[in-house]
Amino acid sequence: MDAAAYDLIVIGSGPAGEKGALTAAYFGKRVALVEKNVLVGGAVANTGTLPSKTLRETALALSGFRARELYGVDLSLGREATVADFMHHEKSVAANERARIHQYLHQQHVELIHGAASFVEAHTLRVSGPGGERTLRAGTILVATGSSPFRPPEFAFADDRICDSDQILHLARMPKTMAVVGAGVIGSEYACTFAALGVEVHVVDGRDRLLPMLDAEVSSTLLKAMGDLGIVFHWKENVTACDVPKGPGDVTLRLSSGATLTADTVLVAAGRTSNTETLGLDAAGVTPGKRGLIPVDAQYRTNIQGIYAVGDVIGAPALAATGVEQARVAMSHAFDLGFKSEVSPILPYGIYTIPEVSMAGETEESLRERMIDYVAGKALYRENARGQIIGDRSGFLKLLFRRSDMKLLGIHVIGEQASELIHVGLAALLMDAGWDLFNRICFNYPTLGVMYQRAAYLAAAEARLGRRD
Repeated sequence: MDAAAYDLIVIGSGPAGEKGALTAAYFGKRVALVEKNVLVGGAVANTGTLPSKTLRETALALSGFRARELYGVDLSLGREATVADFMHHEKSVAANERARIHQYLHQQHVELIHGAASFVEAHTLRVSGPGGERTLRAGTILVATGSSPFRPPEFAFADDRICDSDQILHLARMPKTMAVVGAGVIGSEYACTFAALGVEVHVVDGRDRLLPMLDAEVSSTLLKAMGDLGIVFHWKENVTACDVPKGPGDVTLRLSSGATLTADTVLVAAGRTSNTETLGLDAAGVTPGKRGLIPVDAQYRTNIQGIYAVGDVIGAPALAATGVEQARVAMSHAFDLGFKSEVSPILPYGIYTIPEVSMAGETEESLRERMIDYVAGKALYRENARGQIIGDRSGFLKLLFRRSDMKLLGIHVIGEQASELIHVGLAALLMDAGWDLFNRICFNYPTLGVMYQRAAYLAAAEARLGRRD
């Protein structure tokens, strides 16, 4: 059978694959997008980013978490939440996102092919799907197959009491107790979501600090907030064995200290592994690294000319947002589009715990390590009119400036809408702006954005007068 010829073949329909395909198609290239699953959208739409964030919002709504602060009464669940309650909105959001992807692909005349792709040689793919087997060929191939939860061998994932972050979306019942193995971003987010619904949550982690990439003050504030939700942390502990009874009953985790922990549901959040195992990369001459990661250069080229890789499949930072931008850079380079030459050197990070956390740029710790003299200005949600309306009593926005010229170096937010609020500061960082930018801006009132002005004024006061007003 003759191979169908394209300018570009993209493997994977998650955000990186979608945007890579659309970018090339917009500039007139003939593009095929291969997706092995029935549903498009990858982990972001179906098992990861959007589902987990939607479940968080559902938990906040069902629990009355926000309303309790606003009205001073307990509006927590008057009845037990069912799995159907919990999952209904998530299914709607995911379906709408998949419909959007189909619409965009159709508008740009991208051919969507369902099937599992594997390399025959560097520029030829075999696709096995519902309609049989097809051979496709292109001068440029973009691998955007994403990642899947890593499954440590000591856990019996075949049992419905043991879940990874994909399986948690298919719960048959609402847990009463949950043990979360791993206090990374995914583990922390799900721990907060279930704790907000009244589930007894225990988190086990081998480290001694929550999300150590965060500014220390933010990390400690989040730790306290999660404790207030009822989450119990077991630090400096690793799971050495997982005992699952053959009949009904709780799972028992044996910890490295010799202690045991029981729960009716265990969520294992032990990192992720790249989806490269079935691609036949060796036939293309590409050699993956640890956990299937594909090595690439600054333009996202592999060691084989014409083969690019982007998104989770290449590793950190493994964010939906960065995968999208990587794909645009890769396709601009592959077809000499002059569209986008690099991914932003400063990235925003959003963590959808309760409360929400977001950051961009330097932390106080990183500035001290680099021996950069800095000043910090911190504005509190409880002193901001919109923050009072929302009912956020513990949140804050912190700005870090270089003392010598008051150039902005870092932004840290913990509290309601943190991942939205961060973008004002992110734009300022990319502009190499200083404190005066916030002095010049007129913010809507009442808004959380006003905290930028307050924090900048406090930092300027410390820099000029050695005091905080």
